[in-house]
Amino acid sequence: DGVVASGKVKSNNLDVKVTELELKTEEKGMEEESTRESDSNILDVSSDYPREKHISIQRHLADLEKLADLKEDEKKPCPLCPEEKFKACYSHKLHRHLQNLHWKVSVEFEGYRMCICHLPCRPVKPNLIGDQTYSKMGAHYHCIICSATITRRTDMIGHINRHVNKGETESRFITVPAPRSSYEVLKESATDVQVLPNYSTPHKTDSYFNPKMKLNRQLIFCALAVLAEERKPIECLDAFGATGIMGLQWAKHLRSSVKVTINDCNENSVTMIQENCHLNKMKVKLSTKEEDNDEALGDGEENTDTIEVTKMDANVIMHLRSFDFIHLDPFGTSVNYLDSAFRNVRNLGIVSLTSTDISSLYAKAQHVALRHYGCNIVRTEYYKELAARIVIAAVTRAAARCNKGIEVLLAVALEHFVLVVVRVLRGPSPADDSAKKIRYLIHCQWCEERIFQKEGNMVEENPYQQLPCDCHGSMPGKTAVVLGPLWSGALFNTGFIRRMLFEAVQYGLDEAQPLLKTLVCEAECTTLKHFSTHSPYDENKQEECGVYIKTPNASAESCLVHGKRKSDEVIRNAAKRQKSESSAEHPAFYYNIHRHSIKGMNMPKLNKFLNYLSEAGYRVSRTHFDPMGVRTNAPLAQFKTILMKYSTPTYTAGQAEGPVHLTEGVQVGEQVQAVADVKAEDAKFLEDVTATIFPNDYPTHCSAD
Repeated sequence: DGVVASGKVKSNNLDVKVTELELKTEEKGMEEESTRESDSNILDVSSDYPREKHISIQRHLADLEKLADLKEDEKKPCPLCPEEKFKACYSHKLHRHLQNLHWKVSVEFEGYRMCICHLPCRPVKPNLIGDQTYSKMGAHYHCIICSATITRRTDMIGHINRHVNKGETESRFITVPAPRSSYEVLKESATDVQVLPNYSTPHKTDSYFNPKMKLNRQLIFCALAVLAEERKPIECLDAFGATGIMGLQWAKHLRSSVKVTINDCNENSVTMIQENCHLNKMKVKLSTKEEDNDEALGDGEENTDTIEVTKMDANVIMHLRSFDFIHLDPFGTSVNYLDSAFRNVRNLGIVSLTSTDISSLYAKAQHVALRHYGCNIVRTEYYKELAARIVIAAVTRAAARCNKGIEVLLAVALEHFVLVVVRVLRGPSPADDSAKKIRYLIHCQWCEERIFQKEGNMVEENPYQQLPCDCHGSMPGKTAVVLGPLWSGALFNTGFIRRMLFEAVQYGLDEAQPLLKTLVCEAECTTLKHFSTHSPYDENKQEECGVYIKTPNASAESCLVHGKRKSDEVIRNAAKRQKSESSAEHPAFYYNIHRHSIKGMNMPKLNKFLNYLSEAGYRVSRTHFDPMGVRTNAPLAQFKTILMKYSTPTYTAGQAEGPVHLTEGVQVGEQVQAVADVKAEDAKFLEDVTATIFPNDYPTHCSAD
């Protein structure tokens, strides 16, 4: 009977345990459903957070001691160490052990301590000496968010920071938005965006936002605004949305003229784009690969504009749909997306791309440029323009593979990025014409003279003859290298940039206006004082900031039908207008005035030197690629001759404290005579001093009486 009774007691205990487990699982399921249905989707730290945590994760040291059930008269084992590593001991010794070996080396996160654990819960590699396996490799930490086991404390801290930056704050890898308190709201061009912590570090956050690219965003907006005046409405795509700042600016300022689609392949970025649309009171149309769901998020009462947000790979969405305006701004090079961009872009549409792989484009990593762009380059004085021509050559080849040609509207290379904006011309003939402008460049490494190779497939006996310089004849060995293939055509369209400047003035984009003015001068190859001249084709023109700029024609807008595409005749007229806007092609490349200065001579001021070149009959302008660069069609030899002619010598006289600068009125012969007189006086002074100190060793006819 005693045995039977004991058996019943055991069965009752098992039943009690089973019911307790069922109750716990039911409570856990109810708690998970309540947390998922909550608006914040963030577990409250004050309640048991996380719901299932390892025993090494505690709030206080007293909680850790409760696990050991310390009693003064009994020996207790450590709850975080195996018996092989730490044997059972009395309470005072176990207290010191928990405090020094576990609590002091813990990692803190939102009020919890992740103590180091020595239990065999982390898989370890087999060891020849089994007794020392846990002591050498068993120590680890348990992540409070994803339950991962990490050995080093510094790695654990970095692991937790990555979770926080990505907004992952729930257990079991459930990705949820970060708390509202961790968001930072930034404002740019009357558009508000909220960003995650470390928003300016692309490797540590999903939604990358770079405040230094504000100028880049303004230039792209101006290009889109010009296209919106040509035809309405236009479908535009921001293929890499991140925070959605660029697409939001398009929709907020251009409104019904554009139909904006913002795409990103990251789920966290798509969620943030929706919230930023919510913040700017925009309606959102959600669409995926399988289905299109129209969901209005936010109030949307004050603004009826709708932004379409998609979660796809950039290549997929550009293959599936057609657009009038496509902007590519990936992290690094954009060559992987060019084929998809030109596959379905509409005729006379615009493709703009921002390349941030400046280490390869600026010839710091030449092997990467060869791998990505198939281009051989070296570091030159005109490396920024070289980078722009490398990108355009890659764009041209991608467009030609789709039987499309390009017209370069804008090419900008600054410190952080290279921006290229091209217009798409559909057909095999424009594709052939564009492909013919890809040529190789011959660059002299001694004087840095450069020239594009002649067209044709015939091999020349002496390619050095194409260079204007004679360095190969006067210097030993090989003096030149072949760079490329590069784009050899124009980098700017004057009429398009003038209209971009008008849009920048109209929308108050202050940072883009000075650069656009410089680009207009560079495209026309004129100095700033001739900046107010306008072309004779400008019928409707308006003066803004001293510049005559063409304004939209009202008669052209009357030909448009609301909600429909332009007729073929209007499109042909737009193409003819774009062709007439392109003026005489500007000279290729530029010279740095400091690079070719003469040693011991003071150069003239840059603006004066531009006037001297212009008076000599050459086209000349400054360039945005280099603040001390001069774009001119003058050969390098003539460039140096004029620079030498108007430079003044710098020399140190015998009693002068600093350099003496002669005036520009002194002729070269007088300068040489003045230098000779100074040298003669110094020689006579040395003779007198030598005769005074060494009278016996000096000739008698030179000694004093």
